[in-house]
Amino acid sequence: MKMDSPKELGGDADDSRPVLIVPYMWIGDFVRGHTVVRVLKQRWPNRPVDMLVTTLCAPLVDYMPGVRAGVVWDLPRSRLALRQQWSLARHLRARGYGTVLIMPRTWKSAIAPALAGIPERVGFVGEARFGLLNRWRWGERALPRMIDRKASLALPANAERPPEWPVPQLSVPAEDVIRWRQAQGLGSGPAVALAPGAVGPSKRWTYYAEAARMLAGRGIDVWVVGGPNEEAIAAEIAAAGGPRVRDLTGHDLRNGILAMAAATLAISNDSGLLHVAAAIGTSTMGIFGPTSPYHWAPLNGLAATIKTGTPLPCQPCHRPVCSKNDHRCMRDIAAADVLAIAEQVLGEIDGRAAR
Repeated sequence: MKMDSPKELGGDADDSRPVLIVPYMWIGDFVRGHTVVRVLKQRWPNRPVDMLVTTLCAPLVDYMPGVRAGVVWDLPRSRLALRQQWSLARHLRARGYGTVLIMPRTWKSAIAPALAGIPERVGFVGEARFGLLNRWRWGERALPRMIDRKASLALPANAERPPEWPVPQLSVPAEDVIRWRQAQGLGSGPAVALAPGAVGPSKRWTYYAEAARMLAGRGIDVWVVGGPNEEAIAAEIAAAGGPRVRDLTGHDLRNGILAMAAATLAISNDSGLLHVAAAIGTSTMGIFGPTSPYHWAPLNGLAATIKTGTPLPCQPCHRPVCSKNDHRCMRDIAAADVLAIAEQVLGEIDGRAAR
């Protein structure tokens, strides 16, 4: 995306006050937040940008160009935790932020920035946040996608949205990937990474184990990537696929980031790791059932977007659990169809490498 100069965007090239972003803390949405960083750096090139981050998402910040630092603070989800909010506010005040962009439309997300006295507290109108925010944005519900809503916070009020937003980027050094392969005992050859996890069972494709077995049968190394919640399914996939299939699930997101950077091709549900792989630039196939690729696919573009060819009146439902049609939006996507697309994508990758 080409945007105007800092002055035309309502920025000041001489302004050096740091900016804080309070993003959504789901992995995929956190990766999407890098678009906001890129817009901010175009508007205010000399203002350092930090991101509030949970321990889970903290490794992502290390690979985000333009982010100075992550402010790690794990606030509990189920309560306001006012004592921790006060502690966070003191920490933010000491860092001297001039502006904070608050993406979530929640009262809780604006407490610490307001207590810290950050001069410009920007967010969309939502809930009862009067007094907590002082730079309001209106019209969120009229914007078609989440990225339009959140990236708009980085622009001046009433600014027109650009035709395209800059895509999220994760820059993983090649030497980090080499060291990771060595630590895992992996060779330097091509591999397909499978990401069977997702928030909500309705977004999980049914046939990863069968796909792993078919890929391994064609002499392709397969890695199963995910967090602790995917350990059981990863064990099943590895058992079905045989020795060419490695279970690489773990508790550290950095492991998943490096696996996606090292993979030749990633196959993923609509999940955080789908956005990680796409932002890295790995060829990525996204499997969509209950969710809409228009609203939720990575901005980076995918090697393939896979959906069932069966017309379903309930699709997309955006529900975490299927309540109609027995999960046909995922069950009707055959492993053989996914494998055929994967082989085509791998052939295209080989063709580009041979040029």
